[in-house]
Amino acid sequence: MQRWIVLGVVAMVLAAGGAALGYRTYKQSRPHPVWVPMPVNPELTGEKRAELAKDIKVKLSTSEKLTQICKDLNLTNEWALASDTAAADELKRRLFVNSGEMAGKMGMIPSINVGVSGKEKERIISEKIAMRLMDDVWDILGIEPPKRKGP
Repeated sequence: MQRWIVLGVVAMVLAAGGAALGYRTYKQSRPHPVWVPMPVNPELTGEKRAELAKDIKVKLSTSEKLTQICKDLNLTNEWALASDTAAADELKRRLFVNSGEMAGKMGMIPSINVGVSGKEKERIISEKIAMRLMDDVWDILGIEPPKRKGP
């Protein structure tokens, strides 16, 4: 009888461990888009903001810019792809630029959100990509980027 109890406890521990591992895998594979909001003039109409977002996306989506980002961040190895061109195509698929809102000192203010879509387990590289994209956005707009805090 005691052997059956021990066997039952072992089976329950293995089942609980398997369920925990499955849940962790599920959580890591959930969608997790990462973006950087760029505040815009609140007096701009929604149409102008959407037009600005579309223009920025077109200029960011050039193969030269995307290939350079892939080389800078070594995305070919991160995503296990064959070439920088394949990585640039994947980055183009994941890239998004839209108009939205962000929390400011005076409440919610309009913004242009520049980012990439990905999975939760790719969050760190997605954050690096989003910040690198913002460097190109500042160059496209001809604006001096704000000073960053930290190292």
